[in-house]
Amino acid sequence: MLKILHAADLHLDSPFAGLSPERAAQRRAEQRELVRGLVDLAAREQVDLVLLAGDLFDSGRIYRDTARELAEDLSRIEAPVFIAPGNHDPFDGASPYALPIWPSNVHIFSSATVQKMELPELNCVVYGAAFLSERQDQSPLTGFRAPEDGRIHLMVLHANTEGAGYAPITAAQIADSGLDYLALGHIHRTGGLQRSANTCWAYPGCPEGRGFDEAGDKGALIVRVDKGDAQADFVSLCRRRYEILNVDLTAVTDPVAAVLAALPADAARNIFRVRLTGRYEMDTAALTAVERAVEERVWAAQVQDRTRPPEDLWARAGEDNLTGLFLQAMAKACEQNPEDGQLQLAVRFGLAALENGEDVAP
Repeated sequence: MLKILHAADLHLDSPFAGLSPERAAQRRAEQRELVRGLVDLAAREQVDLVLLAGDLFDSGRIYRDTARELAEDLSRIEAPVFIAPGNHDPFDGASPYALPIWPSNVHIFSSATVQKMELPELNCVVYGAAFLSERQDQSPLTGFRAPEDGRIHLMVLHANTEGAGYAPITAAQIADSGLDYLALGHIHRTGGLQRSANTCWAYPGCPEGRGFDEAGDKGALIVRVDKGDAQADFVSLCRRRYEILNVDLTAVTDPVAAVLAALPADAARNIFRVRLTGRYEMDTAALTAVERAVEERVWAAQVQDRTRPPEDLWARAGEDNLTGLFLQAMAKACEQNPEDGQLQLAVRFGLAALENGEDVAP
């Protein structure tokens, strides 16, 4: 059995356009620290191989020291490292992969057709292919079949199982490949270990989110592979998470307190998009107060006002439906107990619960 570290889509030197220039620079520095986290993980897990499935760089235009730092960090891994360049960092004469800086334990695939490297000391074969430009319309798995020779057969690819373009591959091609494990990159969310016939495959997702379309926890996979079988464990690596937080302000008297109460305990290190929803009379002063309070509690934030003006609580009491019956009953209760503020809150919460659908009264 082999133990593998599988990672992809680091996108080093991303612009982080949604952040201030200072915050963006800090995030790029943290991305480089992430590579050291991968190196430490490889050592801690004592992996036999490292498979990096493309888009390690966000583009061919990177900061001068980024590729050298990556090469130096990878040299510290006491295992072979295989890289399959992706659509953001294709292999060509001007790419960072063509520089004479890569250590002897790192192998970079440089052909659009599948190449192989035999590792007799591990009784395995590692296959891979590279993007040679930003677009690859042909499947690298077309016509590929690993031999049945008792060895463990692995492949690392930057490829797309979810549609055309970007080295599209199908479940049928994966099933016919004869591989024991296919390490993929390109999809930025982890989907867990998949199986097509006897071939196991997975996307680890990106190890650091770069926007709210990459929200939640991010990391890499530690995969244990044997003939026709694999198990994978997700390992969180991200320094900061992007999170989307919806806060319903219906019946709330203090929006700042409501938003702060909804923030998780580790909010200070993460990046939030706070969406204010529900019925609330939001004015400029209240929105500014929420923005300032959130900015003081989190690393970076966006606050979006999606509230709607409150309705007259009793405006629909005459309707011949469940809402009308509810309001009629609550109106009587409020008349009998005019000092009971909890009844007013009950009316608001009840209306909010009924907003998504109503039954016509018999």
